[in-house]
Amino acid sequence: MPIRPSTALPLLALAFAATGAHPQDAAAGGMAFQQCAECHSPGSTDNAGPGLKGVFGRKAGAKDGFAYSPAMKKSTVVWDDKSLDAFLKDPRAVVPGTSMAYGGDDDAKERADLVAYLRTLK
Repeated sequence: MPIRPSTALPLLALAFAATGAHPQDAAAGGMAFQQCAECHSPGSTDNAGPGLKGVFGRKAGAKDGFAYSPAMKKSTVVWDDKSLDAFLKDPRAVVPGTSMAYGGDDDAKERADLVAYLRTLK
């Protein structure tokens, strides 16, 4: 069933609301990921940080084989749009005691793009 123009705008608004009110651009997120690639691979390979393949839906601190901080292991966070956005904004507020050196990103659009990119890592 086609979407009528009268319903398209409310649906688009709902989509933006679910992602922090910013349209997501996975390609731009892939470019922004370059700063993350110092520690994280987009695949399964662990570096200073865990590989991020399959991060969506995974419990924080639960990727097999990676030596997480005690704080991350104890965390009850499950990675989704909202939790990743919050963590990318301020990792220490979401997981106090995390060993992640990244200080956070105040740019909501860049975070939305990064989240869109991370969702592609399946």
